Amino acid sequence: MKWNYEKAGVSIEKGNQWVDIVKKMVSEKGFNQNVVGSLGSFSGLYRINEGQYLSACCDGVGTKLEVAKLAECYEGLGQDLVAMNVNDLVTCGAKPLFFLDYIACGKLNTPVMTRIMQGIVDACGECDCALLGGETAEMPDVYPEDGFDLAGFSVGLVESSSLVTGENITSGDLIMGIRSSGLHSNGFTLVRKTLLGEDPHSRLEEVPEKIGIPLWKALLEPTRLYVRQALAAIRTGTVKGMAHITGGGLEENIRRIVPEGRSINIDYTLWKRPPVFDLLTESGIDESEMRRVFNLGIGFVFIVSEEDAPALSGTLEEFGESPVTIGKVL
Repeated sequence: MKWNYEKAGVSIEKGNQWVDIVKKMVSEKGFNQNVVGSLGSFSGLYRINEGQYLSACCDGVGTKLEVAKLAECYEGLGQDLVAMNVNDLVTCGAKPLFFLDYIACGKLNTPVMTRIMQGIVDACGECDCALLGGETAEMPDVYPEDGFDLAGFSVGLVESSSLVTGENITSGDLIMGIRSSGLHSNGFTLVRKTLLGEDPHSRLEEVPEKIGIPLWKALLEPTRLYVRQALAAIRTGTVKGMAHITGGGLEENIRRIVPEGRSINIDYTLWKRPPVFDLLTESGIDESEMRRVFNLGIGFVFIVSEEDAPALSGTLEEFGESPVTIGKVL
């Protein structure tokens, strides 16, 4: 059986259409004069004075938390939540200032939420980002007793001189990627449908030969944090654009930062994918759908001129990264 995101229950097209609907609503009322850009970017920008902007975003971890519940392993969800926000935030050059969490649940399970919260605290510390506050809401008429959902909100600051907009991206610029830790926090509705089947508990305990570890451990590998690497890259003065590779895959996310009139070419043979993606392909997902939904091993992307690529690579290597050129702007 061939699987895709739509068949699993998630429509990327409808999600994009919804963004367009919200954009239209906002545009009809008129943008606040301090808002820079439009809705649909990785983060929103708000001018606070002539030289500085606030950047803000919100996100969650999707149905990855359902896999965590099945495996009774919650530690990584806190880092997932922070990473999905701060990795988006930093794409414009903003340094994360603070983070807030929102936890909604049917009944407060303190031991479980403590494990999640510790991950949030540790991840914020890793990014030098303050955990400013949050909200935990018990909603027994909305969620089952063991049900919960997570959302996060982050705000950062960027100087106008450091703002990364992508507007000077041009033909011939290189697209350089750094590795993901695996699936990160996207596509899990499709993952659960294809890999876990009718007996998810036993399937999660299996050790597929391709990955050599229990399946639950591969699926729950936390989303990487890219803040320190991205901020260091910006300081080199070479970065023209950055993209956090989330739902929509490489091409859709990179196109968000490339100016109109430019296109991109990605060569998917230039890096080795983590083996968990091979499992998904073998489970019945076409290559075109794999590219459309997953990061395929590249979690964050920089766009840079060809002559500046060595300097950027050197900076990223200082953080233990092995950047790879995965494509070019046309």
